[in-house]
Amino acid sequence: MGSALFYHLTRSGPGQLLPMLIGKSLQAGWRVELRGRHRARQEALDEALWQGEGFLPHGLAGGPHDARQPVLLTSEGQVAANAPRCLIALDGAEVAGAECDGLERACIVFDGNDPDALERARAQWRALKDAGVAAEYWSEAGGRWERRQ
Repeated sequence: MGSALFYHLTRSGPGQLLPMLIGKSLQAGWRVELRGRHRARQEALDEALWQGEGFLPHGLAGGPHDARQPVLLTSEGQVAANAPRCLIALDGAEVAGAECDGLERACIVFDGNDPDALERARAQWRALKDAGVAAEYWSEAGGRWERRQ
């Protein structure tokens, strides 16, 4: 069973964190599912990833080559056809404890400045811990990413 890492954004947005998380996952040889709640948000992320610095090969779910994508952007309800080993969830997208069985890692990225996002992340933490998933909390409050207890 993979672990769940919760990333509490307070100083930056996901655009600064995602390239690092995706890059480390690809270096480990893992395929990635980048899951959001809404298709429009995933389309915007798709565009941002193509225009960002460095090259992050990826595709938006629903294309003819989904199974071959190293990083596949999905919306809730879509199945990741690329056999991911890492799941990165944004905007409160659900991650079930049973999903973690087939993953190396699940990353839950949430905006700590949004009270609703904070509450969703707390509920996800409880649900995953109750399902027996090992969870870690990471914060950037000190200016760099640190694992907290």
